[in-house]
Amino acid sequence: MEDFKKKEYRNIFKEIGKTEEEINAKLSECVEAFFYDDEERIYREEGSDLGYLVDTGNNDARTEGMSYGMMMCVQLDKKNEFDRIWKWAKTYMFMADGENEGYFAWSCKTDGTKNAYGPAPDGEEFFAMALFFASHRWGNGEGIFNYSHEAQEILKACLHKGENGRSGKAMWNKDNAQILFVPGSPFTDPSYHLPHFYDLFALWAYEEDRPFWKKAADASRKYLVSACHKETGLCAEYANFDGTPLSEKLPWGYFGNFFSDAYRTAANIGLDALWGGEDKGQFSVPLKMMNFFKTDLEAVRCEYTTDGTPTDRPVLHPLGLLSTIAQGALTVPYSDKKGSDFETARKWVEWLWNEPPRKGVRRYYDNCLYLFALLALSGRYRIW
Repeated sequence: MEDFKKKEYRNIFKEIGKTEEEINAKLSECVEAFFYDDEERIYREEGSDLGYLVDTGNNDARTEGMSYGMMMCVQLDKKNEFDRIWKWAKTYMFMADGENEGYFAWSCKTDGTKNAYGPAPDGEEFFAMALFFASHRWGNGEGIFNYSHEAQEILKACLHKGENGRSGKAMWNKDNAQILFVPGSPFTDPSYHLPHFYDLFALWAYEEDRPFWKKAADASRKYLVSACHKETGLCAEYANFDGTPLSEKLPWGYFGNFFSDAYRTAANIGLDALWGGEDKGQFSVPLKMMNFFKTDLEAVRCEYTTDGTPTDRPVLHPLGLLSTIAQGALTVPYSDKKGSDFETARKWVEWLWNEPPRKGVRRYYDNCLYLFALLALSGRYRIW
C-alpha cells in the first residue's frame, strides 16, 4: 500500500461530470436520512451518551451495523455519534468473560439484552479499523476512549483466543491466514476478507502480530481471486478455504450462492483499489460482475449461483447490491475513460447516483451499503 499520508483519493462522481455542489448535496441527503430523519433513520440515541444502529428488518442491533456506524462517523467527522455507538457496544455487546471473552455478541435487542453470545468476525474487524482511524483523527482519550489500545486488544483477541490456556477460539485460521465465518469454523465468508484493513493492521496492531496481518492481506487478495467466478465475478455467501462455494446446507439455510452477504465483496475490492492495495487479480472482479449483469434491473432480479444460473429466490436488498457493484467501479482506472471498461463502470455509477436512500422496513442493510458507496465514490472513504 502506498504512503497513505500523501494519498489523493479518486472522486468518480466528479470524473463522470457531477459538480462538487451536487456531490455534497447527494451525500448530505443520505446522511440526514440515515442519522437524523425521524421516519427513516437507522441511528438512534439512548440517554445522554449512548447510541446504536438498528437493523430495521429484524429490530435488533448487530455488530455489523454498529461497527459500520462507527466507520461512517469517523469518515464524516462525527465524534459525538461515534463515541455514543462505541459506548453502547462496550456496555451491552462486549463479553468480559466466558468462552467468547474479549469478543462482542453479534446481536442484541435494542434495550441491550443479548440475543446471542457468539461473535461475528466482520464486526470485530470493522470495530478495530474504525477505532484506529478515530485515534488518528481525534486523538486517544481515557478508558474505552483510548481508541488505539481498544483496537489492539480486539485484534489480540481475534488472533490469540485459545492459546496459552486462554478460553475460546480465534477468528483467523493461523495456517492459511484466512478470516473465519465464526471462531473455529472450517469455512469462511468471502465478504469478510478485507485486505486493505489488514495492510493497516500490519502497521498499528501489537508489534508481535504485525507479520501475521501482512500475511493475511496477501492471503485474502489471493483468496478473492479464487472465490470469485472467473467469468461472472460472483462469489458465494459462504465458501471453503479454496474458494469453492460451501456445498452443505447449514441449520439456518444454504449459503453457497451469490446473495446478500456476498454483495459486499465487490465494494470491498473497490475500496482496496481506492486505498492503493496491491492487485493480485482481484481488481478484475467488479467489471466481470458489471458485464455479467449488464443492467441494474438484471442485477436486482434474483439470487444466482456463482456461475450465473438464476434461482427463484428474489433479491432482498436491491439498493445494497446496486451500491456495491457501483463501488466496484473504483477498480477501473480513469486513464481508460475513452474505453469500454470505463463506460461500463460509468453506467453503474450513474444508476446508483439516480437512486435515493431506501425507505421502509428493509432499509438498514441497503442504506449502510449505499452510504459507504457514496463515501467511496466521492473520495471520502479515507485512511486516517
